Amino acid sequence: MDEASTSASGGSAGRGGRSFRPARSGVFYRFTQQDLPAWKPAMTPGCVITIFLIVGITFVPIGLVCLQASNSVAEIVHRYDIDCVPNAYRGNKQAYIKDSSISKKCIQKVQVRYRMKAPIYVYYELDNFYQNHRRYVKSRSDKQLRRGLEHTESSCSPIERSNGLPIVPCGLIAWSLFNDTYGFTRGSKEIMVDRKNISWRSDREHKFGKDVYPFNFQNGSLIGGGKLDPNVPLSNQEDLIVWMRTAALPQFRKLYGVIEEDIQADETITMHITNNYNTYTFGGKKSLVLTTSTWLGGKNDFLGYAYMITGSLSIFLSILFALIHVKVPRPHGDAAYVSWSRKNSNS
Repeated sequence: MDEASTSASGGSAGRGGRSFRPARSGVFYRFTQQDLPAWKPAMTPGCVITIFLIVGITFVPIGLVCLQASNSVAEIVHRYDIDCVPNAYRGNKQAYIKDSSISKKCIQKVQVRYRMKAPIYVYYELDNFYQNHRRYVKSRSDKQLRRGLEHTESSCSPIERSNGLPIVPCGLIAWSLFNDTYGFTRGSKEIMVDRKNISWRSDREHKFGKDVYPFNFQNGSLIGGGKLDPNVPLSNQEDLIVWMRTAALPQFRKLYGVIEEDIQADETITMHITNNYNTYTFGGKKSLVLTTSTWLGGKNDFLGYAYMITGSLSIFLSILFALIHVKVPRPHGDAAYVSWSRKNSNS
């Protein structure tokens, strides 16, 4: 051992007879050796029971508040894709939606059950529409949306060119633009729907160019969805901007507009719908949604139930652990529970 240590120390000696040894101090060395100061709590039964009890007592009231906020949202969801098909075409809905000679205008009436206080948000809801499909999501050109025609990319395939000319905006997402329209009346009075500022401000200012205009859009033999005004820049085409922000789930809502006047309970609202968008080919559903909001957002019971279930489970576990601790107490630091002590006692 002495010889080995002598040779090792001699081998590490450099010029001038000085030895170079790795630093055994400093923050980096202590960090790599996991020797930094740390708080290591002793999780005693009483500590565990207290933590679970505090979590439960905190989470249950939060869940009740969230549920109350969600239940205070007034919401109307009206599915219209079936009701807006004439009786003669109920057995062949695709023939109806593809025939441009048939009027697509539809009138539906709904009765408001609860008072809806402005602002009232108007959404269209699609079901069984997979905007998260890999090929669909990739079929776009962000450079073209910002800079214009000369930046058309192959990523837009298969909607890249038409009649030998590039398409702006290109890609499947823009090509399938939702194009149903809605209007509302209360008796003989029209309810105005504000269509401005329905998209994200960051999208309008940074993702869609102010000098980029639609070009050669929906001019092919196969029309996917709505058309765009070629005289309006993409940064002002807010329906397109909202649609281009793809949804993660097959059932989603997108903002159509905002109503800035109250609707009283028991009033009858007439909805004037133009049923243009084809969801019948893939078995999709279309609904019109009118909803208010609270400090927590729209109607969503999940958060409230999640808090309540977690809190209730924590309270249950705290009671269970307390009963076990009372019935079978285990003092903290009892040497009888050390592994070598058990071995000696067994022998």
